[in-house]
Amino acid sequence: MTKSPRKTQVKKAALAYSGGLDTSIIIPWLRETYGCEVVAVAVDVGQAEETSGLREKALATGACAFHLVDARDAFAKDYLFPVLKAGAVYEHEYLLGTATARPLIARKQVEIALQSGCDAVAHGCTGKGNDQVRFELAYQALAPELTVIAPWREWSIRSREDAIDYAAARGIPIPVTKKDPYSRDRNLWHLSHEGGPLEDPAFEPDPSMFRLTVDPQDAPDTPERVTIAFEAGVPVAVDGEPLAPAALVERLNRLGGRHGVGRIDIVENRLVGIKSHGVYETPGGTLLLAALRAVESLTLDRDTAHEKERLAMRYAELVYFGQWFSPLKEALDAFVDNLASAVTGSATLKLYKGSATVVGRTAPQSLYQTDLASFDMTGYSVEDSAGFIRLFGLQGKGRKRLAATGSPATAATAAEAGETAAPVAAAAGGSGRRWR
Repeated sequence: MTKSPRKTQVKKAALAYSGGLDTSIIIPWLRETYGCEVVAVAVDVGQAEETSGLREKALATGACAFHLVDARDAFAKDYLFPVLKAGAVYEHEYLLGTATARPLIARKQVEIALQSGCDAVAHGCTGKGNDQVRFELAYQALAPELTVIAPWREWSIRSREDAIDYAAARGIPIPVTKKDPYSRDRNLWHLSHEGGPLEDPAFEPDPSMFRLTVDPQDAPDTPERVTIAFEAGVPVAVDGEPLAPAALVERLNRLGGRHGVGRIDIVENRLVGIKSHGVYETPGGTLLLAALRAVESLTLDRDTAHEKERLAMRYAELVYFGQWFSPLKEALDAFVDNLASAVTGSATLKLYKGSATVVGRTAPQSLYQTDLASFDMTGYSVEDSAGFIRLFGLQGKGRKRLAATGSPATAATAAEAGETAAPVAAAAGGSGRRWR
């Protein structure tokens, strides 16, 4: 592939580098196409062994420099936990593992680009996916002066098979083959599987595809309990042991994965309007969300809990759509932080064959009152219920009467509500006065 003229001249580009198929071939493509230097930036957000050997690989394929940033605790503390605290779940199932990582990766990439004197940033996101939006919205918010290069929107490669052939022609080692065509994204929160046979939404995944969770039918036959503690909506301990953010998620990933917890198979609506079939493994996140909701059930009043649930859907959209640095998300974070100030306590889950069931919850600021919740008629005057019910049902009662008679409420109706007919008649008279 020969170098082609570009309207924008680029001297040095910082590439968000993972060592996967796409970014492995982007380094030589950038050099061939733009004639620029390439700084490879890998951000460790919990990819485990996937970060091993990245430096040697990046430099061997033409990068002039390589940076590996350990951002695991920052990822958990400043990105995952705020999303968790907000209760944000996209389309009721997706716990936003990939979407939450992208703004952090983009931030670190931009920081290194500016430090290294780069005049461009590049990513390996396809022209059909959500990630191109997430990265580029972050670039615009953090360093709009940098040129953005998106090879999948420029080059002649049109499929993963083409990309594999491109790599083979240049002797570039890649972590996928045509026999294993899945596109995977792994971080501290989850492992996603897309592409290949999963492009058929009727396809049932082969058990060998899963990496973080055992098949629920092969999970232990004995249930296991775990207690997770929260302070102001943030997880801080597991079974009484305080843990740093990343270590806490890792502990719960192992525990949940051992019991087959956290698998979902979904068809989701991408931001760009395309439906996508994906399989996700999020064992620790599934446990954390269940436990947090249990503590919230004790500590949030009804109206606050219901409003939080409504706004959680909007929050999830903002994260999924790449609007991490938007004013609205900042405002929602302030709302969530305020209500979460009372969400301190712990919840115990029973893990068994793919399920995580809440079996207990406690909170020092619990709003739960045993005398009110009891079936014994104690705690308040039950006689008050009759008046409350009559008032609460007035609207429905009026609609029923109107439907039956075809006329508005009469003076007799007003009398039933405790009024007299005289004021009504006076209002209808010729005195010129009106009831306001």
